[in-house]
Amino acid sequence: MEQQSPPASSSTTVTSTTPLLPQNHPWWRRHFHMNNSLSSELSGAVGDLGTFIPIVLTLTLVSHLDLSTTLIFTALYNITTGLLFHIPMPVQPMKSIAAVAVSETPHLTTSQIATAGASTAAVLFFLGATGLMSTLYRLLPLPVVRGIQLSQGLSFAFSAIKYIRYNQDFVASKATTPRAWLGLDGLVVALSSLLFLVIFTGSGDHYDRNGSDDDQPRRRNSKRLRILGSIPAALIVFLLGLVLCFIRDPSIFGDIKFGPSKIGFLSITWNDWKVGFLKGAVPQIPLSVLNSVIAVCKLSGDLFPDRELSAAKVSVSVGVMNLVGCWFGAMPVCHGAGGLAGQYRFGARSGWSVVYLGIGKLIIGLVFGNSFVRILNQFPIGILGVLLLFAGIELAMASRDMNSKEESFVMLVCAAVSLTGSSAALGFVCGILLFLLLKLRKMEYSGSAPGFSKFKFESTVGAETSSIP
Repeated sequence: MEQQSPPASSSTTVTSTTPLLPQNHPWWRRHFHMNNSLSSELSGAVGDLGTFIPIVLTLTLVSHLDLSTTLIFTALYNITTGLLFHIPMPVQPMKSIAAVAVSETPHLTTSQIATAGASTAAVLFFLGATGLMSTLYRLLPLPVVRGIQLSQGLSFAFSAIKYIRYNQDFVASKATTPRAWLGLDGLVVALSSLLFLVIFTGSGDHYDRNGSDDDQPRRRNSKRLRILGSIPAALIVFLLGLVLCFIRDPSIFGDIKFGPSKIGFLSITWNDWKVGFLKGAVPQIPLSVLNSVIAVCKLSGDLFPDRELSAAKVSVSVGVMNLVGCWFGAMPVCHGAGGLAGQYRFGARSGWSVVYLGIGKLIIGLVFGNSFVRILNQFPIGILGVLLLFAGIELAMASRDMNSKEESFVMLVCAAVSLTGSSAALGFVCGILLFLLLKLRKMEYSGSAPGFSKFKFESTVGAETSSIP
């Protein structure tokens, strides 16, 4: 597919369609070359922790998830996917399974969570290996995909505002009292972090340090933008949160125990498979197909036009990760458009960003083991909310390329149903039906088969050539 470059007058020049290295370089140099500053990659590495930490913490406290095992396996996933996909491919919890695990009475056990993840993984592996996922990706209308992305992004943003404004009880999965202005997890800390990120990262429309820029005003500001862009703002905010953990509860020092937990196979019964599949996998499968594969592949093409992901490969990746890790009690994970948007938002431009994140998780899992949950339990939730807010807004902004009122109509209806119904699958079905109804109305008006052929070509994700930096 030939990519169209944005016009020179465009105000958005986030990324370049130029390959990482010229094609005459050896493949290993093209694939493993880091065409970005180390500080930016490190800052981008923490861009999806606003969703990762709360869910991992909740499952650890409520469902007795083995944190050490989860950190070690997700670290290996991060390192592997970063080297294979060459973009900051996120590894995030399967959110629907996590929500069901803590909301059901009684709570799902670790074995039931594992079977839910393995069942979902088996379906995605089958769809990817048979090529059915690639076919679905080509046929899906772009406005429907944008609607799913918009709803997911706004959902993240709404949750982020709640994290900032209210104290959170992750065990009960609800907000409690309004957050105080002062204190180590007060509104002042959260809003100061928000202001810091806005000053140093702006709206995310960074100057492209690796490309050329013929716009004279931009060239005059390039030095200032380079200085601001070289500061790993998100990493600084995250490290501030870690420091505040120990200040809030100094007894953490005495509770830390070094060394990982013992990794072994879970004991799984037939009832675990039944409960895990019916309660966990059934609601998770459509969400994984839409957000973990379809949406993330489309977003990868928007952000990295020369490195758009294959839907089949991403689907197989989700399958392999969980078919390996879930047997040992690792948290079910997937790839997510929100995580990719968050990591890109804070500076990640290559797979090395998640490789560094994986190395950090691996060190923590091996050195601190399950005792690291004491640190996470004191992490300022307001700071997590700030990180999550930026990730959500970045994902939602991917929907800004709808060029007609009809496309915007389908996208907004899909997003509205997804948000109010709390179901991406329901929004997807409504979006597809609305899209087909509008096209059928036009077909009846024109009454010609060639018009239908044209509609099919112009309305699929695979035919869309515009790119959103």
